[in-house]
Amino acid sequence: MQYTAENILVRPIPNPRDPDLILSVTPQEAGWDYISFQVRQLAAGKKWSFSSGENELALVVFNGCFDVTTDKDAWIGLERQSVFAGGPYALYLPRRTDFTVRAERSGEFAVTWVPTNEDHEPWLIQPGDVTISVRGGDNVSRQINDLLPPGSPVHRLVLVEVYTPSGNWSSYPPHKHDVHIEDETGNLIEADLEEVYFYKIDKPEGYAYQRVYTDDNSPLHQAGQPIDALVRAEHNTAVLVPEGYHPVVSAPGYTTYYLNVLAGSAQSLANQDDPRYTWVKENYQGVDERLPLY
Repeated sequence: MQYTAENILVRPIPNPRDPDLILSVTPQEAGWDYISFQVRQLAAGKKWSFSSGENELALVVFNGCFDVTTDKDAWIGLERQSVFAGGPYALYLPRRTDFTVRAERSGEFAVTWVPTNEDHEPWLIQPGDVTISVRGGDNVSRQINDLLPPGSPVHRLVLVEVYTPSGNWSSYPPHKHDVHIEDETGNLIEADLEEVYFYKIDKPEGYAYQRVYTDDNSPLHQAGQPIDALVRAEHNTAVLVPEGYHPVVSAPGYTTYYLNVLAGSAQSLANQDDPRYTWVKENYQGVDERLPLY
């Protein structure tokens, strides 16, 4: 598959057969092996039922209030005013789980799933459970919310929320995770991961730019299918990162939020910087005082 700016940017498309579906990514459409991803909305009192099948699955609340029930468990009052006004509720569900989401208050949530042959316990991640940190420095400062970080009791899924203030950069220096590399002692240097960036902007006309580009070591590059795409990411759009480096910059005047979903060769964030730009990390003078946002 040849990746271009047109097919790595996923926009909301109304679906008359599924009007509550805002956006969808399938492995077939993305040209990869693992990640399925949806963003859904529910009006108050409405329900959505689904089955994880042979997948592990996670649900992340963006806004609204939801109850999630299975035949064994129930999680009540997963509530969030906005991604810009507080920490998340997220729910991890194992394979072979039938569940129903009911909206107590109208809102939106993401649901993502990847194939697994492992069984793990259901896990409700509450706002107080989420580690919040500020990464980088100067105008590369950004806020990180670790929902399912490496080391979580799951198989493949990694979930991270990132906030990039007005005019700042994130996912910078540019880094990649498209080959699995271990050192001579078995320590992971880089994992081979697919990644979805799902964006929300604090004002509807706002936007961010993201570049996705490969180097000579990328499997796609070596196969004669290099990527070098620059896309304008807007509210409720997604950017697919099958391989390559993928820095982001937030337009001045706007705060950019994105949910990262990653899965691949390890439940890890092991990556390597573009060697041309990694020096930037050694020259930060301080941290943006606008962070953390909450």
